[in-house]
Order: sequence, then structure tokens, then C-alpha cells
Amino acid sequence: MPGEQQIPQRVCPSGIIADFVKELSVSRLTDLIAQAKAKDQKLGADLDREIKALSSRLPFGLNFERHRPEAVELPQRPVRKGDKVRVLPPRGTVKVDDHRLWQVKAIHKTTKQADLVLQGLGSIETQTVALDDLMVVAEFSDTIHPGLVSTGKVQRGGDKPFHSVINGENYHVLNALTYTHRGKIDAIYIDPPYNTGAKDWKYNNDYVEGDDLYRHSKWLAMIERRLLTAKELLNPDNSVLIITIDEKEVHRLGLLLEQVFPEAAIQMCTIVINPSGTSRGLLSRVEEYAFFAFFGAASPCRVADNLLTETSANSESLTWESLLRRGNTWYRQLRPNLCYPVLIDPQSGEIKGVGAPFDGADETTRPRMIRGLDAAWPVRTDGRLGIWRKDGPGLMRLVDKGFAYATAPDEKRGTWSIKYLMSGTTNAIEAGTVQVERTGERGQVVAKGGSNGGAIVKTVWNRAAHNAGMHGSALLRALLPGRSFPFPKALYAVEDALRAVIASKKDAIVLDFFSGSGTTAHAVMRLNRQDDGRRQCISVTNNEVAADEQKALRERSLRPGDPEWEHYGICDFITKPRVKAAITGQTPDGQAIKGDYKFIDEFPMADGFEENAEFFTLTYETPVAVSHGLAFGRIAPLLWLRAGARGQRIDKLPGDGWAVVDAYGVLTDVDAATPFIKAVKLASSITIAYIVTDDDRRYQAIARRLPYGVEPVRLYESYLTNFSFTHGD
Repeated sequence: MPGEQQIPQRVCPSGIIADFVKELSVSRLTDLIAQAKAKDQKLGADLDREIKALSSRLPFGLNFERHRPEAVELPQRPVRKGDKVRVLPPRGTVKVDDHRLWQVKAIHKTTKQADLVLQGLGSIETQTVALDDLMVVAEFSDTIHPGLVSTGKVQRGGDKPFHSVINGENYHVLNALTYTHRGKIDAIYIDPPYNTGAKDWKYNNDYVEGDDLYRHSKWLAMIERRLLTAKELLNPDNSVLIITIDEKEVHRLGLLLEQVFPEAAIQMCTIVINPSGTSRGLLSRVEEYAFFAFFGAASPCRVADNLLTETSANSESLTWESLLRRGNTWYRQLRPNLCYPVLIDPQSGEIKGVGAPFDGADETTRPRMIRGLDAAWPVRTDGRLGIWRKDGPGLMRLVDKGFAYATAPDEKRGTWSIKYLMSGTTNAIEAGTVQVERTGERGQVVAKGGSNGGAIVKTVWNRAAHNAGMHGSALLRALLPGRSFPFPKALYAVEDALRAVIASKKDAIVLDFFSGSGTTAHAVMRLNRQDDGRRQCISVTNNEVAADEQKALRERSLRPGDPEWEHYGICDFITKPRVKAAITGQTPDGQAIKGDYKFIDEFPMADGFEENAEFFTLTYETPVAVSHGLAFGRIAPLLWLRAGARGQRIDKLPGDGWAVVDAYGVLTDVDAATPFIKAVKLASSITIAYIVTDDDRRYQAIARRLPYGVEPVRLYESYLTNFSFTHGD
């Protein structure tokens, strides 16, 4: 414009920008760029581009040493030629100092020995060592080809998907899950080591002590590697990551999350876990923290309790419990008077009364209608008659007040479902703490705010349910008498955290790759029970033996890999038994678990859960064995997991060249494609077809013939390609 000084349009060289950066702060440069844009758009844009390019190379944000990739010992893996190994100290040695890595150059089967050469450039040191004195080691820069071996299962959940517990180094298991669950995980909940300076975690098989000058950067390097892989598993369109931590690393973790997940919306919650406090000579600490990272369209769910204010626990929405008594023992023979029909108007769906308890021998003869009303019986998922949680008169008193109602008929059980409010909620309503605004369409009460009401969880949680001593350690002792685990999470704190983000996702897949005692899987099962959900949890932990226990075992001349040593590992001694105990309602020695669950749904722990779970151990395969089908039995669980971990599994190469089960099919002989495709079309629940062939043309031809909605996956090309890149730094 006339009268204004014109700024020439030119590109400013990056060298000049670098000189400016030395003299000016980035914030000042930002102001100057804005001024330049106001006068000369092109020059401003050029400056902005150059500054951003240079800034990306400057040390802004969290900086720490990226330590060399970690290494993990594989005590149950047989030694192979070319392996990296450590030489174990003689049995009875308590302190282990030699962590040098050797490479196996030759194996002598007759003498059961191996020739070793010391790893490292220019090294010529060699030795011959007995195979029993060697420990295979995998570095995280190594390419792995994972498999899984089943070590047991528990089934009480009918056709529900299975929860999985995987024993293995979590970084390697995360890599394995990139084949089965890439972009499929709805929520990750992890409680990593807190880096307190005590012997709570290892780096490269050494405990990180409190006086280690690099303990913070080692911890950050360890966490960063796992988060980067976990990022591949989360659904980018709608998922949540939850990480709990204490004051030792909370600030560093917050910065790390912002760097690893710049696309996420991140918040931090403060959770009171120990009201009595721990002073450590300073202020009495009562809390820990939880970071929530929301991806894509993910947002908090509206729930009954905002977890802070006293009146919010029930004031904004109501939690309805199933009247059907769950548990593996509650059949009608135990309480015949509680096996009665609830009479429902088939038009309005309202409960009109109750009938006499069933006393016949043949349960199939029970009446389906009485006096023109539908008869709703306490039918269990296996089709047999169970019992209600209230007697007939007690139920009708609840109905009269709007505290019980009938929901839509359950097609699976072939009868109506009955819901009711538990005593804590009804007492609150009658005391006026909960304000009932109107009634529902079937006569039930609806709290103020309507059936779609509820609260958004606050960023400070203060609930007795989150006491880690009472509802973490003590609860674990009830499940596993005589066994202990350091600082288990309060079950209800994990449950509340997950409810806040997946309450509306009844089929969510939840991952915990620092699963410890198995609290996350336990919490997911509780959520399923409360709303008849089909969520599944993948729990990952190793079989590390606690430091004090290691010393005692070494003094008894035991070493990693010995059966008695492995028996006391976290996975075998705590995680698997805890998940099994929670489902069955029985302790490891077969006794009914004492005590009741509390808060949102109160019932005896001995009732257990109607859930399924299977336990696995991670294996390390060779690509040659995989490509030739020799490792199919260990790859099979991965194929099943990728198809949803439900129904039967194809564990062996099918003799007819193909096989089809509930969720997927496998074609190993392309000449049998026609009957295979016919079987796939008849099975409406199939989602994946695995096709074994090296002929891309025939694979494409078969894939085009599959029904819509069935994903074709080429074996073993898809598997080998997934793991062909090198992991680590």
C-alpha cells in the first residue's frame, strides 16, 4: 500500500535463521514471524517453515539417554547354534555378576556341550560349556518370530470370548500382538514399575538401584520402547491409554506421553489410595496418579459416580443389578423357594405378580404362561433353572416402589430378564439423597437427569473403594491364601478407571502389558457381570521371581529354568492362579473364597464369574520352521487370537487340507478351495480365512471367492512380513 515500506519477497536461507536462533528465544521468533506474515505473507510462510524445520532438530521437550536395547533371559528356551547366551554361575552361587554375552558357534550333542565365542568386535576369547549351564538371551534389537503354547484354561462363560494371560517378556509380546491386534485395542491399562529405587524392576537383567545416576533415563527408555509399540495396537479412531504412576516419575512420564502421543488428548487424575498416608520423613503422601490419553473420537463415559463429591455416587444415574443369582453352584435345588415365575404383561412388559415355585422333576415342563401372563423363570445360560436373588414377596415390594422391572426378553435364555436396585441405592432414594425425577416406561424409577444421565469422572478421586491395602493386598490374600504380591492395585480403582472409558463398549478389548497380579482382568470381568458385557482382557506378565525369593532359591542351588524356580514366578504363582480363582470362586487348593465383593455389585466371591480364560507362554520360533508349517501348533493360538479369541481353535494342520471353526477357517491345500469356501459361507460367524500358499495368483483368486465380511489372510507370508523388521533402537 502507498506510504508503507515494502518487504521484498525472498526466501531466507536456513543459515541466517540459525544465527537468529542463537540470539533469540523461540517465543520471540514466533512473534516476529506473525508480524512478518502481516506485512508479507510469502516471507512469513518461508520463515515459519524454516524455523519449524530447525526447531525439530533442537533439544526442546524431554531429553534422556536412549540406552542400548534391553536384553531378556529365556530360561526355558533350548540352546541353538547362533544363539546369544550367558554362562550361568555354579549352582549355589547367590550373587550373579557375569552378564557378558557369548555366541554359540557349535553344539556337541554327544557331550551336551557348546563352543562359545565372546560377543564383541575383535574378541577371540572362546570356551566350551555344558548346555545346562547356558542361558539363552534375546536382545530387543533382534528380530523375533513369536509363537504361543497353551498352559491351561478355565471355561465358565459359554460362547463368550476368552481372556488371555501371556507369560513372556512384555516387549516381545507386544510385538507378537502387532500381528493379532494391530489397531484393534480399545483400552490399555498399565501399572508399570514406579522406579522407586528399590528392587522393583530390572534393566538388562540387573536391578536398577536408587543411586544409579541413569535410573531415570533407563526407566524412560524402557517405557518409551513399549509405548511406541503399544501405539500400533490402539485403535487410532477411538481408544484410551491409562497409565498409573507415583511422584517418582510422574512429571517425566507426562512429558514422555506428550512426545510419544502428540495426537492424543491427555489428562491426569489424582487418586487417594492410602488415606492414612506414608510420610517417608516428609509430607504424608496419600495419592498416586493416572494419566488418561484419549485417541480419535474417544471421550469419557457418563457413569454413576464422579469419584469425588459425596452426593454424586448415586444422584445422577442408577445401577441396576440382575435378579438372577449367578455363580457355578446356584441351581434351583439349593434354594427351591427362590425358583418361581415372575408374571409379566406381554404387551406392556410390566411385572404383575409372581407364581408358585417350580417343584417338578422335568424342568422343560415349567409353564411359559400363567393366567395370560408371560412366566419369566430364572433360566441360566446353560438352560437349567437357577434361582432369583429375592423371594416373591420381596420382589413385589421392590416392584411397587419402582425398584425392580422387566427388561426385553433375552433370546439366548428364552425368557425375560429382571433388574432391581440394591439396598444401598434404595436406601439412598428413600433417605432423599438420590432424587427420583420420573418413572421409566415399565414403572421403574429413573434418577434425576434421566436414563441417559450420569456424571463425568472428576480429576481427583477420593473413594474408600480405592484403598490399596484393603481392596488390593487383602483381597488378593482372600483369593490366594498364603501368597503375596508387592503393592497390588485396588480392584475397584482399576474397575472405576476402565468404567470411565469403556462403560459404553460392551465388547471392548483391553490390554494390560504390566499385568502383575492380574487386577485388570479381574476388573474387566466385574464390568461384564454388571452389564452382561463380552469384553475381553489380554494380560501380559513375565515369570520373574521376586528378589528376596531369588536369593533363597539360589541358596538351595536352584536356577532359572528349574521347575521349582519357575513355580514361584509372578505369572505361574500369582497371575494365572488369581484369574482362575476369580472365575471359579475357589482358591488354588479348591476351597470356596471367603468374603464378598463390594460397592457397585455386592455378591459372594465364591460365586465366581461366567467367563473364559486361557493361559499361554511365549515361544521363539525360527522363520524356516514357520514357513514350512513345522511351527503351526505354536502359531495356531495367534491365528485364534487374531480372529477374536472365541470358540474352538485349529491346533493342528487339517488332514483334509482345510478346517473351519466358530470364528475362522484355515486352508492349507489350495486344491481344496471349493469345499473350504462352501463351509465358510455356511458359517455366518467366521471373520477371517487363513490361506496357506506361495502362489499369489491363486491366493488372490481364492480371496475373491470369499463371502463379504470375511478377511483373507495369506500364510505364512503375512506372519513373516509382520516380523521381518528389526525391533529396538
